[in-house]
Amino acid sequence: MLPGWLILLAALLYIMLLFAVASYGDRRAKRELAPRSGRNFVYALSLAVYCTSWTYFGGVGLAATRGLEFLGIYIGPILVFTVGMPVVRRIVSLAKSEKLTSAADFLAARYGKNPMVAGLVALISLAAAIPYIALQLKAVSDSVAVMVGGTVDPPSVGAAFGVGLPLAVTLALASFAIVFGTRHTDATEHQDGLILAIAMESVVKLVAFGSVGLFVLFALYNGPADLLAAARENAAAAAALTYETPMSRWVLLTVLSAFAILLLPRQFHVTVVENRTEGELSLARFLFPAYLIAINLLVLPVAIGGAITLGPGVDPDLYVLQLPLTQGQPLISLVTFLGGFSAATAMVIVASVALAIMLSNDIVNPILLRRRMIAGGAHRQDFYSLLLNIRRASILGVMLLGYAYYRHIDSDRGLFSIGLLAFAAIAQVAPALFIGLVWRTANARGAILGLSLGFLTWVYLLFVPSLGGPDHSAIAGEVMNFIIPGTGLFVGPDADILLNVTCLSLLINVAGLVLGSLSRQARPLERIQSGIFVKRQARWQSSARGIGTGVSVGMLRETLNGYLGTERTARSFATFERNAGRRMGDDEQADMALIHFSEQLLGSAIGSSSARLVLSLVLQRAEAASGDAAFLLDQASEALQYNQGLLQTALAQIDQGIAVFDASNRLTVWNKRFRALLNLPEEVGQVGYPLINIMGRLSSRGDLTGDEAREALRRLRAHESAFPMVLDKGRRIIEVQSRAMPEAGMVVTFTDVTQRVEADLALKQANETLEQRVAARTAELTEVNKALRVARAAADEANIGKTRFFAAAGHDILQPLNAARLYATALGERMPADGEDRAFAEKIDSALQSVEDILGAVLDISRLDAGAMKPHFTAVNLGDMLKRVETDFRPLADERGLKFTVVRSSLKVRSDAHALRRLVQNLVSNAIKYTISGKVLVGVRRHGDHAVIEVHDTGIGIPASKAESVFKEFTRLDEGARAAQGLGLGLSIVDRLARMLEHPVALSPAPGGGTVFRLTVPLADAGAETAPQAAKPTGRLPGQAIAGLKVLCIDNEEAILEGMRVLLGGWGADVHVARSAETAGAIDIVPDVIIADYHLDNGGSGVRAVVALREHYQRHVPALLLTADRTQDVRDLAEEEDIVVQHKPLKPALLRAFLNQIAIFHRAAAE
Repeated sequence: MLPGWLILLAALLYIMLLFAVASYGDRRAKRELAPRSGRNFVYALSLAVYCTSWTYFGGVGLAATRGLEFLGIYIGPILVFTVGMPVVRRIVSLAKSEKLTSAADFLAARYGKNPMVAGLVALISLAAAIPYIALQLKAVSDSVAVMVGGTVDPPSVGAAFGVGLPLAVTLALASFAIVFGTRHTDATEHQDGLILAIAMESVVKLVAFGSVGLFVLFALYNGPADLLAAARENAAAAAALTYETPMSRWVLLTVLSAFAILLLPRQFHVTVVENRTEGELSLARFLFPAYLIAINLLVLPVAIGGAITLGPGVDPDLYVLQLPLTQGQPLISLVTFLGGFSAATAMVIVASVALAIMLSNDIVNPILLRRRMIAGGAHRQDFYSLLLNIRRASILGVMLLGYAYYRHIDSDRGLFSIGLLAFAAIAQVAPALFIGLVWRTANARGAILGLSLGFLTWVYLLFVPSLGGPDHSAIAGEVMNFIIPGTGLFVGPDADILLNVTCLSLLINVAGLVLGSLSRQARPLERIQSGIFVKRQARWQSSARGIGTGVSVGMLRETLNGYLGTERTARSFATFERNAGRRMGDDEQADMALIHFSEQLLGSAIGSSSARLVLSLVLQRAEAASGDAAFLLDQASEALQYNQGLLQTALAQIDQGIAVFDASNRLTVWNKRFRALLNLPEEVGQVGYPLINIMGRLSSRGDLTGDEAREALRRLRAHESAFPMVLDKGRRIIEVQSRAMPEAGMVVTFTDVTQRVEADLALKQANETLEQRVAARTAELTEVNKALRVARAAADEANIGKTRFFAAAGHDILQPLNAARLYATALGERMPADGEDRAFAEKIDSALQSVEDILGAVLDISRLDAGAMKPHFTAVNLGDMLKRVETDFRPLADERGLKFTVVRSSLKVRSDAHALRRLVQNLVSNAIKYTISGKVLVGVRRHGDHAVIEVHDTGIGIPASKAESVFKEFTRLDEGARAAQGLGLGLSIVDRLARMLEHPVALSPAPGGGTVFRLTVPLADAGAETAPQAAKPTGRLPGQAIAGLKVLCIDNEEAILEGMRVLLGGWGADVHVARSAETAGAIDIVPDVIIADYHLDNGGSGVRAVVALREHYQRHVPALLLTADRTQDVRDLAEEEDIVVQHKPLKPALLRAFLNQIAIFHRAAAE
């Protein structure tokens, strides 16, 4: 379970994301003159709005009880977009050419632009959408209830949120649809932002559902085989897997889903209205079925996993959410919830926009127009905004109707059953659409009768019972059994109510369509429109020029201004004038061509039936409508003659030769290019000239042999692939291709490909030589690459060897060097302070210090170059770090007589505390070393979200020309060599540390002389905890403080132990030595402090030795770890056990300070 506020926040953020994506899509569309190639993918993905919460939740619920039956509603769409793609293309083409905006508009245009047909389709679409919208709201409500309370308990959910969640979701989605779906009145203009948001939601729900499916397969079970084995042992799962869906059910689901994928308002909108190019359909033909297959691959595993894991007490529709919730995976549950929320919101948004266009264009607008509320000129200018407000109100009304239905249906009703109810409703539109595309006699009376009877049957037998009304659905089974007796399919205990009602309603629908159409003759406009839809014909507007109408151009322009706006009307009229090649004054009489153009233009905004009604009112006002029907009928025959001439003109402009032959292979249509390419005389260009005679002419003049002519004739009749014909003794090559005509006959194209063939031959010859050159070059490159690989391997091996050498040498060299410093220090302290021998001892110690510095620098560079030093980033308090730096370098600065100032800072930065301190120490050490007199200043500036650490000095300075070279190893300036000793490794280490930490370092001349180094470090988060700073020994205390301190030294080197005994014994300490923890434990003392080397014999370490001795003594003995290993890992290991770390060679002053602190602590404890 998750808190209610988190679910609400996630849903709100997701809706805000939809707003942002849609807004971006609209802005991008305005900037681009042409759609991007990615638009094809967006279009294909937007079709997946078909996959609603029914798919997301209901499919799993059905699969949990009926196995593979859920796939039935996807077989239909896959068949439509593969096998039935020609039908889809035809519907899209007709809608584009007629500027149709919805399924209601499409059917109204087919049946003579009849407003009653449009209104009925809009009403049926609304009735189908209401259960579908309610399905989405139920899915969202139930899923939120599960996420918050673990069970479906709507009252508790409402209490959790303080408001009715379904109502809040309804209003939020209505707002989104209003903002991005009603920006203009022209419904044919594309909603780019809306479609981009829907495409994004398709990706979201696929990824989300896939995540829970993979979780079930590979987290709950060890793959599909393991899940299947568990399913066989579970009764519910085994029943689902073995469930046999009747064939009649498969057919029913396939047919209903095939109708729904085209006729549901949202599907018609995204498939037809939002389509732009043929390329979008071509990609959708493959991508959309692939999407349907992908999102359903994991439905059955989730259903079976839920049945096994959750048992019968959980609603199967909610397995998708309950599975990760019960397994303690709230993140997967939240992602899955957003996927289901996405599936629901996508459907609701697009459906509401599509329905709003239908309702406003086909129901509300005709009513207003018939009442002449907006026919007068005084109100016409306000209709543009009124039309937008009508659509906005329609969206809100549709959403609230869906909410009301959701509140009244049975809360236990499955999502799958609600969805099928909507499918059965929209199927009532199918007979009028598909029969209207093939049967020319179908007319508006038949369409109205069929739609009405089928819809009323659905309402009475399915919709009313779903609201809790009387259930008379058994009537359908009895009637169907009477019509088709003896099958046993429609009656009995296993009878499918949905099958019975769907079959009966569609049967009544088709009967009404046929009988109503046969009851009267089609009207003139119905016959013209049927000719357009049943068999494509060209338009007739050009032949209608000059026919008077009594309506002026100005009156027509004024009418369109009120619906489309002044700007769009002016732009459209300018396009008409440009295409017509003439200018039109406002007082000029409009001809029928302009009337027809205006009707199509107005139909894009208010629908074809409403557009026809508006223009009828305009014509009646001008007393010009009385002869309209007769004129249209007369123009139908003129259109055929005109279009034949238009076709001939178009063919003459084509560069290819084209010839059309009838079923008897006789010439019917051709262009001049056809005769020119084949060099045929004029007598060949006669209607009825046989194809065999044309081949005979080519053979007789020697272009083709007899066999070649017969083979060409055979290939043309067989419509095989394109083949070449060689003419003029090889000087010309003509590519010939034939295609069968829809009725009978064929069309043949002739293309001159001589230049292309010659170019291909030249290219082939060039390729042959090119292949040889490429092979030679490839061989050379292969040898070079081989040599480079060998050299690279050798270099890598050398680098690894160098790193190993330095690591080994570092330890081996530092061990005797550490012993030498111990003896030198002990020797110096035993000699008189003013003696000559004391001076020699101090010089030896200084020389050893120099060797230590050089060796340490070389080892640091080696580790940095080899990548052995890994940063550990934490929050670092610059104030503490700079305090440490000041403490370290104050004595050195005082010794050189320099003014050393450190400006403290309260800033926290994100860095490696140890590496950052070393970097700053190197910069400060460099500044003090090369400043002969003056001052050194260290401070911090804040610059945005970074801190800039600056080190200023008044030293010898660095020329700008040397600003880069000083960071290279062993590079020293001449002035620096005279000012101080060294090898030039300090700034090289600075550069490597800065690059490792990704802290840019820069230098510049300081005003008045000297140098300024700037190190830029990112600031840490305000609440971040700072890394603890290692304790710094306080000032030097008298050696007598150590007197009597019991010190246990552990080292595997006898020389080191002897040196420690001599040095510490000279300080008055009671020193005991051992080579391991075992021998140290045998010494009969409890030491005050332990000093241990990190590397001991037999793989032992000083850290483990200290831990073991503390357990042996049963007390926390202070400890110091001496090591030549400077890695962070060793430091972290020691800090975990509260052990102080000092590096070899040992600095006696630091050791003395540490022991003094221990001694003071013991004295204070004793007192």
